[in-house]
Amino acid sequence: MNELAMTGSDMSPLALFLQADIVVKAVIIGLLLASIWTWAIIIGHAMRLGRASRGSRDFERDFWKADDIDRFYETRGRSDIPSARVLAAGIAEWRRSTGGKTVDREGARSRLALVMHSALTEEVDRLATRLNVLATIGSVAPFVGLFGTVWGIMRSFTAIAGANNTSLAVVAPGIAEALFATALGLFAAIPAVIAYNRMSFGINRLEARLQRFADGFHATLSRELELEG
Repeated sequence: MNELAMTGSDMSPLALFLQADIVVKAVIIGLLLASIWTWAIIIGHAMRLGRASRGSRDFERDFWKADDIDRFYETRGRSDIPSARVLAAGIAEWRRSTGGKTVDREGARSRLALVMHSALTEEVDRLATRLNVLATIGSVAPFVGLFGTVWGIMRSFTAIAGANNTSLAVVAPGIAEALFATALGLFAAIPAVIAYNRMSFGINRLEARLQRFADGFHATLSRELELEG
């Protein structure tokens, strides 16, 4: 059997992969692909979340300094920024609610709150896309690696029994091949779990920022309704 013929110089990751059987190879390839997918999501999502957070912070700072909300909306309200889309939803509902001859102030307040909350939730959902992939990889990858380990150890013990040789030189290569799958499982899972927790925290912070902005804008529009009444 190939494992029994391995020497110390053959116990590199590539040699361990080449000496593995088809099941362990499938596990290793799957975990490597999961790791690549994890890092692609981490890098892409971190850049996206960073842009959204910085853009929303700058947008809100400029908004609260603006003297004319309508003019600010015409120049900045269509930006590809979460805060801008919350503002756009509020402005659109404001114009619909106050465009008639009579204005239902309480109804307008309720609709404004509902519309901006829906826009806020949509932005958070958009930013949270693919985080479930990180959660899945983080929870499943160690068990996939463990499956490869168990399978490899069983195969090694079968080979050892057939060879009637239990020396360390015979046992070590097969055990190393099996444990390699566990190492890859952890290699895929640990970054996924860390990134999921970190990005969830970042999204929660951005959601709180958007909620504060929506509440402040809603209060501003409520005062305008009182003046119109």
